[in-house]
Amino acid sequence: MSSVPARSEVDEEYTWDLESIYATDDDWEVAYEAVTERIDELESYDGRVVDDAETLLEVLQLRDEIMREVSTVAAYARMRRDEDTTNQHYQALTARAQSLAADASSAASFIDPEIQEVTREEFDEMAAEEPDLETYDHYVDDVLRMKPHTRSAEVEELLADLGEVTGATGDVYTMLSNADMSFPAVEDDDGEAVEITQSNFTNLLKRPDRDVRRRVYEGYFDEWESMRNTVATAYKNSVKADVKLAQARNYDTARAAALDGPNVPVEVYDTLVESVHDNLETLHRHADLKREALGVDELRMWDLYMPLTGDEGPDVDYEQASEYVVEAVEPLGEAYQSHVAEGLDSRWVDVYENEGKQSGAYSSGTYDTQPFILMNYQDDISSMYTLAHELGHSMHSELTKDEQPFVYSGYDIFVAEVASTVNEALLTDHLLETVDDPEFRKHVLNEFLERVRSTLFRQTLFAEFEHEAHRLEEEGEPLTADRLDELYGDLKATYYEPAAVDDRIAREWMRIPHFYRAFYVYQYATGISAALAIVDGILENGDSAAADYRTFLRQGSREYPLELLRTAGVDMSTAEPIDRALSTYGDRLEEMEALLE
Repeated sequence: MSSVPARSEVDEEYTWDLESIYATDDDWEVAYEAVTERIDELESYDGRVVDDAETLLEVLQLRDEIMREVSTVAAYARMRRDEDTTNQHYQALTARAQSLAADASSAASFIDPEIQEVTREEFDEMAAEEPDLETYDHYVDDVLRMKPHTRSAEVEELLADLGEVTGATGDVYTMLSNADMSFPAVEDDDGEAVEITQSNFTNLLKRPDRDVRRRVYEGYFDEWESMRNTVATAYKNSVKADVKLAQARNYDTARAAALDGPNVPVEVYDTLVESVHDNLETLHRHADLKREALGVDELRMWDLYMPLTGDEGPDVDYEQASEYVVEAVEPLGEAYQSHVAEGLDSRWVDVYENEGKQSGAYSSGTYDTQPFILMNYQDDISSMYTLAHELGHSMHSELTKDEQPFVYSGYDIFVAEVASTVNEALLTDHLLETVDDPEFRKHVLNEFLERVRSTLFRQTLFAEFEHEAHRLEEEGEPLTADRLDELYGDLKATYYEPAAVDDRIAREWMRIPHFYRAFYVYQYATGISAALAIVDGILENGDSAAADYRTFLRQGSREYPLELLRTAGVDMSTAEPIDRALSTYGDRLEEMEALLE
């Protein structure tokens, strides 16, 4: 029986270097205590934030210093926990760090309401008196914009205090799905028992033996079925928390509240859904082509992840993947390319799956640390693309913090998913241009099609599900497990009309952790649309377009997302980038249809 290694069995070179943050847990404790004491310094400014320009600058700088330290303390604890989610010591450190972050947010909660007591003209006068305040110009603009949805200092403090509680359902779900749930082992086509995990599930659905895929699919979703009431309760309360918090801030809907944070009009969300629905025929063509390529009478849900080439695809080990990715980003400039190469040699990446490790992949790190990338690398083309994706996030962070002060060092997910997907698109172009092996090229082309299917279509399906689930809660309809299954199953049937949609796939909503961060996933779909447009520009116009893109990356959150993307030459207030991405998908599908004839 195959097994997943223990953390201690993974070679150090394939683990991230968290010791570069704190050499020991004792050093973390020292940092934790130090920043805990600093939080109290904010209290002396309560009630006098805008007394004068000097005081305003002092409190903003102090807040930023504290938040910088808190973010580093929290990131270390969370990443240590994610190395092995069953480790109770790091579960405890993470819980303490979350409480610390909530305390810091609560302690600083009076700042924005007090800034909202001044007008834009009054702030400009203060900035003229204290020029260093100009750093905070966009931040103050954003604070003043949110005045209709900001409550009194007392209510803001209460809402900040409740942050740890309102986010608890996501923590429960994380522990349930990664630490407590145990999936069965299935016998593969060689007669060997293979353990199903969160990380290898979709990879197992690419096995050439259709009966193996069916058993994996059924075993996996049957385990989720045994947890359906627990997961439904968790998600129901997560949705309820979203709705209540939106109401507390005077929003009509939870969706409006979520999109107003980054100042994205809800029309962008609706345009995405409408454009995708207008192009579902192309997705249906993809499904039909997959049925034909697999030689089956009916496409089943356990067939969806199978490549159009009908087999598992070539192995791509981590070292080869790293080389390909570094080569692929050459159009972004020598400095960008060198930085990526250096990062891969400096233990940015925690590469392989181990027992208890957080599933999936992400890019982390803080303003004062190197980037850190969690992966569960599976020696395949998909994992190579995931590496390119997460490196896009990491480089976005690196270029931003090199150029921007801490207050603008973050960036909204709306633009973050552009940086990651630009790397993916460049990788596709590089491989199709440089690799001669026709079978490998087929798999690269298939990967592109699958990435668009799973990112543009699948995430839009998720976005519809989230929107409808929140709408039902807002209208007072109970979100039971059966109702959520019905909602999700109907959407799956619409998107995959040529395939057979069974009862098990209606439970798929249970396995999506992003749903506990509401109205997040649509940005993957808008992100891939913007990214494909940007890459088209870079490949057509060369250095000038690449320079515009690097300027976009360096801006962090100094402007609102739609304005930032205009810097890179993309207008996401229109359907044009989405329609262009869907057209590219259709063109690539035609190429694959011709190859498979």
